[in-house]
Amino acid sequence: MIELALSMGEKAFRGRQLFQWVHQKQAGSFDEMTNLSHQFREQLKSKFVLPAMTVFQKQISRKKDTIKYLFLLPDGNVIESVWMKYRYGNSVCVSSQVGCRMGCTFCASTLNGLTRNLTAGEMLSQVYEIQKDTGERVSHVIVMGMGEPLDNFASVVRFVRLLSDEKGICISQRNITVSTCGLTEAIRDLMREHLQISLAISLHAPNDEIRQKTMPVAKRYPIEEIFEVCREYVEQTGRRITFEYSMIAGVNDRKEHAEELSRRCKGLNCHVNLIPLNEVKERDCRRSGEAEIERFKSVLEKNHINVTVRREMGSDIDAACGQLRKNYLETS
Repeated sequence: MIELALSMGEKAFRGRQLFQWVHQKQAGSFDEMTNLSHQFREQLKSKFVLPAMTVFQKQISRKKDTIKYLFLLPDGNVIESVWMKYRYGNSVCVSSQVGCRMGCTFCASTLNGLTRNLTAGEMLSQVYEIQKDTGERVSHVIVMGMGEPLDNFASVVRFVRLLSDEKGICISQRNITVSTCGLTEAIRDLMREHLQISLAISLHAPNDEIRQKTMPVAKRYPIEEIFEVCREYVEQTGRRITFEYSMIAGVNDRKEHAEELSRRCKGLNCHVNLIPLNEVKERDCRRSGEAEIERFKSVLEKNHINVTVRREMGSDIDAACGQLRKNYLETS
C-alpha cells in the first residue's frame, strides 16, 4: 500500500497507516481512517469499495459449530464461505473464484461454470467479515471453497502473504491450506514461492480411468504426474501433502481401490482425508455407506498410510460446496 499512497501523492507512512486500517483494524469505511487526510480518504473512496462484500445470507447449523455464508460482491456476484468451530480454534473455508471451470461431476460449484476470479482483497474480506460477524478470531484458513485456487494463482499467493503478514491479522502460514485439483505446473510455481502452507490435492480416485470420469481436468494432468510433483513438493518444502478423497458409492470405494491408492502413497509423506460425499441433487453421485468407508480406511491403515475420515459439520445447512449460491441463482 506504500506504492498506492505514493501514486496518490501521499507519504510512504500513509500507506503503512492505510494497511493497518484495512488489514489489522479492518475498517468498514474510509471515514473511520481518521489519521488519514480528508483528501486522501476522498481519493480512496473514488477508486475503491469498503467493505469488499456484505453478508447476504447465512445458515447456522443446529450444533452452532458451523455457519455457511453467502456474500454479495459489489458487482452483484455471490460467493460462499464456511466458518467451523473446532477444539483447536476457528477455521474459515474461503472461495477463490466466482464459480469454477474444472467440471467435477460431484460438485455444485461447477454447475454454472466460471464467472471470474476473486481478488486477494475479496478473499481476505471473507475472513475479515466472518471475524466481525462471529466476534471470534480465525486461526486457520482453508482455500477450498468455490473455485480452483491455483487457477487464480497470483491472487491466492498474494492472499496468503497478506493473511500471514505480521502487520495484519498474522495467521501463520502453517495454518493455511490451499487445495488444488492437481494443476502440476502451478504446483511447481507454488514451490518457488517458498511458502510454508499446507497443500491439499483433490484426488478422489486411485487411477486415471476413474479420475477422468469424475474430474475432466484429469485428462490433462495424469495421476502419475501428480504424484511425481507431490514428491518434489515434499522434498523441496518439507511439508506433508494431504490427499482429499471423496467417497462415491460404486465408483471409487472398493477394496481394490484402497489397495491401489496405498501403493501410490507408499513412501510419500502424506495424509489421506476420506470425505463422505456431500450429495448434490443435480449430480448422479451417491455417498458411500459407513461400512464401505470404514473398510477403505482399514485397508489404508493396514498399509501404514496416514488416514482419517473427515468429521461431518453443517450437514443440515446445504453442505455441498456451491449449493447455497446455486439456490440463490435459481430464485433470484
